[in-house]
Amino acid sequence: MSGAKLSFVLFESASGYGLFELVALDEIGTKAKDVQKTIADLQRFSKVMKLKAFSPFRNTASALEEINSVSEGIMSDTLKDFLTRNLPKSGKEGKKSKFSLGLIDAKLASAVQEGTGIKCVCDEIVGEVLRGVRNHLSHFVKGLSEMDQSRSQLSLAHSYSRAKVKFNVNKVDNMIIQAISLLDILDRDINTFIMRVKEWYAWHFPELTKLVTDNYMFTRTCLLIMNRKTFTEDKVEQLTEIVGSEDLAKDVLAASKHSMGQDISDFDLLNIEKFAKRTISLAEYRQKLHDYLNDRMAGIAPNLAELVGELVGARLISHAGSLTNLAKYPASTVQILGAEKALFRALKTKGNTPKYGLIFNSTYIGRASQQNKGRISRYLANKCSIASRIDCFLEQTTNVFGKKLKDQVEERLRFYEDGTAPRKNESVMKEAMGDLEEQFPEAKSAPSSAKKDKKKKRKSDASDMDVDGDTPSKKKKKKDKKDKKKKKDK
Repeated sequence: MSGAKLSFVLFESASGYGLFELVALDEIGTKAKDVQKTIADLQRFSKVMKLKAFSPFRNTASALEEINSVSEGIMSDTLKDFLTRNLPKSGKEGKKSKFSLGLIDAKLASAVQEGTGIKCVCDEIVGEVLRGVRNHLSHFVKGLSEMDQSRSQLSLAHSYSRAKVKFNVNKVDNMIIQAISLLDILDRDINTFIMRVKEWYAWHFPELTKLVTDNYMFTRTCLLIMNRKTFTEDKVEQLTEIVGSEDLAKDVLAASKHSMGQDISDFDLLNIEKFAKRTISLAEYRQKLHDYLNDRMAGIAPNLAELVGELVGARLISHAGSLTNLAKYPASTVQILGAEKALFRALKTKGNTPKYGLIFNSTYIGRASQQNKGRISRYLANKCSIASRIDCFLEQTTNVFGKKLKDQVEERLRFYEDGTAPRKNESVMKEAMGDLEEQFPEAKSAPSSAKKDKKKKRKSDASDMDVDGDTPSKKKKKKDKKDKKKKKDK
């Protein structure tokens, strides 16, 4: 170990800061295996390591504040004061200290070294020494039992996790991620259940599957008819409300009288009825969940929802992990988001990379011709990236920009079809800013007044300097420049 000798180590526990002094560094060893043997034996380790100072945290709030600073690699004022009070002084200013301080985190070590001027070390030996301190902390700190340590660790862990969950800049988009995931699961399960109802009921009334093709409508029709022999003209009006056509209801009635299906017992029909009711309740809940997702998207990512729709926008956010992550992605990543397997397969086989991922489900790519699908997906990904950044960082909740971006994509589609020149992005954004200022007048006054104040200050400063005669005129500046050039030439 070159330079300053490792003499002290800093241990950050849930109870407080501990500063330990290495009394005999040579006995520990310079290799990780030797250090591990030393820390395993408490008697040997206690001869080598001594507690220099311990500063307990006042309460849970102060502990949380300190541990947040440590996790971010920042030296707090409390830690700086603790180190300066308990570490030996180097003597003269500017003189290098003869000792070094060991820390577990490299970022915190660099921050401490910059703030205090103490040489800091962060390596494998320091990590092993601090592991021994953590194992035998109750032996070094009097009055701190293992039970107290576990309680403080549990309390701090709960506070730290709770604070991290609350610190959510991305507008609680976790609800969108959960809702779209559940919606996809429900779609898959409801389709499976309805197919099971069709297969089950087709033994009794097979002609109904061809007459009523819609899944949800078919399940409701099954519940109404049940035993086809008891289905009479009295129920035709109810069936008309379900299927939406009186002719179709009469066709179902006629087919029920001449059906080729086999008879079925009341007990079997009862089970079919129960299963059909569960399936319908799931389908109705799926619709309510879809409405809930639309409301959340309108409040959290209105511009992205306006541009590509609520479902595609929610899938993009879910795949990225959060709205903030999506806003950080470049347009090229947004374009192929969801097609990672195809991308890596193409890179491995040296084939053509995919042109689109999740954004393929938007209507724009399907409307474009085959040769322009790649172009429009690239353009759409660019607009999605802009919309996500506006949604993430704009204070006001509005879909003004999403409407303008949607118009731009429509204009680009027309340009590919008939060559109509689209508007420039600058003019479109100016229109969007005008609409935003009309919708939120407070967004208009603040920046303009600040700019005016800055201009006034610059003008007043310049006039004051001219009056006082502190600044030379333009002619004098030019003369000074000429004189400098002449001196350089000489």
